[in-house]
Amino acid sequence: METNKTTTIRPSCAKATAGRHLDPPAPRLRRAGTSTPRHLDTSTPRQLDPPSPRLWRAGTSTPRHLDTSTPRHLDNSTPRHLDTSTLLITGGSGFIGSNFIHYLFRLPHFTGKIINIDCLTYAGNPLNLTEIDEKYGGTRYFFEKVDITDHAALKTVFEKYEIDVIVHFAAESHVDRSIAGPAAFIRTNILGTFNLLELAREKWGSRRDVRFHHISTDEVYGSLNEAEVEAKFKEDTPYDPHSPYSASKASSDHLVRAYFHTYGLPVTLSNCSNNYGPWQFPEKLIPLMISNMLEEKALPVYGDGKNIRDWLYVDDHCSGIWAILEKGETGETYNIGGENEWTNIDLLNVLCEIVAEESSKAKDHYKKLITYVKDRAGHDRRYAIDCGKIKAELDWTQSVTFAEGLRRTVRWYLEHPEWIAAVKSGEYLRWIELNYDKR
Repeated sequence: METNKTTTIRPSCAKATAGRHLDPPAPRLRRAGTSTPRHLDTSTPRQLDPPSPRLWRAGTSTPRHLDTSTPRHLDNSTPRHLDTSTLLITGGSGFIGSNFIHYLFRLPHFTGKIINIDCLTYAGNPLNLTEIDEKYGGTRYFFEKVDITDHAALKTVFEKYEIDVIVHFAAESHVDRSIAGPAAFIRTNILGTFNLLELAREKWGSRRDVRFHHISTDEVYGSLNEAEVEAKFKEDTPYDPHSPYSASKASSDHLVRAYFHTYGLPVTLSNCSNNYGPWQFPEKLIPLMISNMLEEKALPVYGDGKNIRDWLYVDDHCSGIWAILEKGETGETYNIGGENEWTNIDLLNVLCEIVAEESSKAKDHYKKLITYVKDRAGHDRRYAIDCGKIKAELDWTQSVTFAEGLRRTVRWYLEHPEWIAAVKSGEYLRWIELNYDKR
């Protein structure tokens, strides 16, 4: 963010010009586009131009000066016939994307079609959507194995289907992986988002009954001071990413907003806190710990375990996204959080007790497996979301308590050992060794 600079006049310069008549600037210095050279204008003091859009503070939904200098160039209606629309879901075979597809098909009033594009990296699993494919495949559900960084392949999808809504989940999302290999994050999260925006702009033209919804993270805001317990991330909190992952997501957020302000593309954005629930790949904290407990393996905890995260059950995240699609205003950003802060070590202790109870073991059985490991580089201390905006404007709220959501999650993993076994490929095992065993 640019700051104002104070220009100091050196005494020697002041002395040299004192009393001397200064000629007005030559007309050739007139600012391009003005009708009268500034030095010839004898009217009242000149009104300052509005600040340049580049000075817009990251995270705000609409630059304030645009609200008064130019009329809103978009109507704010929801996508036409949202319940019967064709939705393109990117990364739909991943954790949140597949949960969102399940959520949509559970809605009694949704009769539309879903196009799921996913390149099926380690975190994308077709098993997440087996039931959906069996019931709706070929009629209301279609899968296309496409990498969003492949513009040509992506274009064929836009040509094949009449898309009304894009919900963009596809992203490389694990901080540790971004530290070990940031290139994939730059390609997918920035270039992939750019490809989608360009093709949407080309496909939709001047249509306003469409929507591009971009999923982002609270990590773009940086880290909160753990001592300032009332401090939370708001939609206008300045961006301050600390990892290659969060920096790449911040970049993609800026691209989406730029396409709204520059081209009028109807967009909305949401920044969520840590999600948990079924079908989450076991590299993330909760499923990793459940999986390790079931195998009596060490439970690795970074640093002192006091890092704080805000936890959101994935179904509540899905309902928040749908509320934005139904009632959200184009160009706006909405934070979706669980309002549920836990230190990592406190969460792990509770999780140990729930898994022990559900497995008919002593309450503290798994706690002996807790092992402290070297902290990750640039580990943010605290995240917390203020989701007052989406609650007040879109009448959304969480429906699942943390106690209920955590128990649901544990039971799901206990009841689906075949899913865990299927995702634990050789690549997964190599990653666990690299990231935890060698610390």
